[in-house]
Amino acid sequence: MRRLLGRAPEVLTALALAAAGAALLAGCVRPGGSDGDLTDDWPALSAPLPFTPASGVCMPRITPVVQAATYETVDCARNHLAEAVHVGTFTGAVARQRERPEPGSPGLRAARAECDQRAREVLGGDWHSARLALNIALPTVPAWRGGARWFRCDLSETNSIDNTRPINRTGSLRGAMIGDSALVHGCFDPKLIGDNLNYMAPVLCTEPHRAEFVGVYVERDMSWDEFVKADQQAHKRCMALIAAFAAVPNNSDLPYRAGSIFYPPSQREWQEGDRGVRCFLWSDDRKLTRSMRGAGPQGLPAI
Repeated sequence: MRRLLGRAPEVLTALALAAAGAALLAGCVRPGGSDGDLTDDWPALSAPLPFTPASGVCMPRITPVVQAATYETVDCARNHLAEAVHVGTFTGAVARQRERPEPGSPGLRAARAECDQRAREVLGGDWHSARLALNIALPTVPAWRGGARWFRCDLSETNSIDNTRPINRTGSLRGAMIGDSALVHGCFDPKLIGDNLNYMAPVLCTEPHRAEFVGVYVERDMSWDEFVKADQQAHKRCMALIAAFAAVPNNSDLPYRAGSIFYPPSQREWQEGDRGVRCFLWSDDRKLTRSMRGAGPQGLPAI
């Protein structure tokens, strides 16, 4: 969902031990110093640990559920679709639940928040501000019931702000948002069908354009349906970001300087706890040929 508001006032060991035991029994002779009990001096085998995926590795595919039998990683220098930037652990009441956390549950929302923070640390910036997607992978239901309590945070590069389908990339995303990065959102020339936004074509800010990314705000906690109905509230929050970005007053003249376009998380991301809304400055009256960052009232006049 996206909104354009202008001036709306992813055996050998066992066999060897068995053979040794058979040889001793066949001789019926106790080795010197032995008590004849072949079992009491062996340490008990520890319980097998549940499978846990690795962090800091890349994967050829994106899966919301990870199975040990099909788990696969690749060198991040090769083509891949996702990078595991963190593996966390469910604790407390969530870890004691028989059923795995699902979208909308407090446990998964807390995991999503942890993933968000770790992704920012790895990237060097807010992933919402770039062509990136953050996904959570969980154990299978049988694995959860068998004691697995991990969650994995996966980052992927996407095609565009409109098409968030992950694309193949080479190289780790570590530090990808530090300095001048081609992943970070910049200026766009929006394509409309009538008054409806069709898609955002990325362009250089020195080329004619009508939109520019200005930042992200975190929406208050509400249901998805409530958010959908509150587009004017999102518009107002984005307009405040636009004013700060362009260094113009946030007053009654602001709607005559620019409008807003905003991209919220997907419904699934929202239910998992993502509340980051991406905001864009929208110039519906004139083409811009420079970034509006710090433009001031003269650079972004009221018309």
